Amino acid sequence: MAVLNMSNIKQFESKRVRTHWDEEKELWYFSIIDVIEALTGTDRPRKYWNDLKTKLKKEGSQLSENIGQLKMLSSDGKYYLTDVADTAQILRLIQSIPSPKAEPFKQWLAQVGYERIEETEDPELSFDRAMETYLAKGYTKEWINQRLKSIEVRKELTDEWEKRGVKRGMDFAVLTDIITKAWSGKSVKQYKKHKDLKKENLRDHMTNLELVLNMLAEATTTEISKEKKPQTLEENKVIAKQGGTIAGNTRKQIEAKTGKKIVSKLNAKNIVEGKPKRKKLK
Repeated sequence: MAVLNMSNIKQFESKRVRTHWDEEKELWYFSIIDVIEALTGTDRPRKYWNDLKTKLKKEGSQLSENIGQLKMLSSDGKYYLTDVADTAQILRLIQSIPSPKAEPFKQWLAQVGYERIEETEDPELSFDRAMETYLAKGYTKEWINQRLKSIEVRKELTDEWEKRGVKRGMDFAVLTDIITKAWSGKSVKQYKKHKDLKKENLRDHMTNLELVLNMLAEATTTEISKEKKPQTLEENKVIAKQGGTIAGNTRKQIEAKTGKKIVSKLNAKNIVEGKPKRKKLK
């Protein structure tokens, strides 16, 4: 089971790699010079990077042409434009760096590729590996079962969207945002910010009750779509709001009866290590 945490990239042994979080794009960017210095131990990381760019071009890679720049704090206390790469670009660069320190990342990439090929041939393996990953992170089996069920519900919804001509990517994100806002009162970005999240999957940081309501919203949207058979994105938006609103009304009813907010600030750390009491409604 291949697992790589963001902290593995942001920290190479004792060497700290400068990073930047782009909230709009929801992407981490890493200083290429820092990554090269940490992996190779060279005292001339800029020259190494220039040589590596030449090597990449010879290999037919256009990666170096897609690299951006951001102002980052230097050791002299000043900010300078620095070549940066997102996670996918950094992992590609690591593949071209001959260094013992880069080997664990190369092995991880190879393992991920192997597992994805296996899952294509046997989709059930993805659920088995998800169970192993969540158990390793400390989640309870009850929560994991709920989470895996939510994946099944989500898959049924996305299959329905594809039948209705909805495109993966931006259209899926737009409809998901509508559903989330309708049941929780927050957009996906607002919800993630509420839980102090960045790139993480929001559902991995939901409590059992949050997961249940999210599943209700998505399952209801699926059923309405099957009946109404929307033909345009605008029609799908209307149905997404209807499905989310039904779950939103359920949330409000539960909150009225319990006096507790369901959309909490709890994230995976709280869920795994112990849950503080939910805040009383005012």
